[in-house]
Amino acid sequence: MSIRGTAAHLAADDLPPLVQKAVAAAEAAGFAHSCRPEQGRLLHTLAQGAVRWIGETGTGCGVGLAWLVSGAPPGVRLVSVERDEERAAVAAALFAGLPQVEVVRADWTVLHRHGGPYDLLVLDGGGQGKQGDEPADPERLLALGGTVVIDDFTPAAGWPPLHEGRPDEARLHWLEHPALDATELRLAPDFATVVGRRR
Repeated sequence: MSIRGTAAHLAADDLPPLVQKAVAAAEAAGFAHSCRPEQGRLLHTLAQGAVRWIGETGTGCGVGLAWLVSGAPPGVRLVSVERDEERAAVAAALFAGLPQVEVVRADWTVLHRHGGPYDLLVLDGGGQGKQGDEPADPERLLALGGTVVIDDFTPAAGWPPLHEGRPDEARLHWLEHPALDATELRLAPDFATVVGRRR
């Protein structure tokens, strides 16, 4: 979830048609915190490498999921969980005509019941390990060679990465996870994402 992510799409060029529809739905619902276009383009690219399953936590109104769907090859199934009832309903309506997409109104912890193991797992609404949230287990949720994406970090200026003046435990969890080869990608001067591949 990114502050003003929905509005950032309004100035973006060459959005996939489904992303345009999702942005319009998010605007109509008053949801401002969609992923940013930089993140969406990364998701679109990573989705192209999926073989069977893509999972997402924190559907919002479906902007990030629209980027994933637009990039996913034929035959790939996508599951996204959203705990907010109204947002889940907006997203479910948006993807209603796409049988390969399932939007589940639930907490992120049920993701394993709806698919997987995932070739690509996007943690944006739970499972990141931020603010006391339990981090998802990549060995349980990811296929071998699968990729996990955790966004909304301030780019690190040194090591260890800091958050509010202290070591950023959530970011360190992913960067140092023994089951992952992970790195931080700076997508904009003020915005970074951690991407890890299951060993």
